Amino acid sequence: MKTLLKAAGAVASAAALTLAAGGIAGASPATSGSATYYTEAGYGACGTQLNASTDLLVAAPAALWTTPNPNNDPLCTQSIRVTYNGRTITVPIRDKCPTCDPSKIDLSLPAFQSLADPNLGIIQLDWEIR
Repeated sequence: MKTLLKAAGAVASAAALTLAAGGIAGASPATSGSATYYTEAGYGACGTQLNASTDLLVAAPAALWTTPNPNNDPLCTQSIRVTYNGRTITVPIRDKCPTCDPSKIDLSLPAFQSLADPNLGIIQLDWEIR
């Protein structure tokens, strides 16, 4: 019986370690969603200066932010990998998109331009937090 309990404990520990390692990696499953672009300048939600007309960055949906002070949110240390029509870019999260639903992101103009013509306005794509 002790051997069985030890084995069960080892399996539970391995499962917990596997789950913890998955969380540490920080990658989320890909989301099929949409993206628009923006061009504002000033301080982003992460507390740093940004210029969405010239910087490669992304504003993540407001629903993903988890802290009252967005400057301290874990999202500010992560990026979003975006794939559209066979092109993939990875851009740092520097801002919050208060009007985006949970499947929509707001790319800076240069990030959007690296994927598609801005005249499209909105594109359907896959994205994931890294």
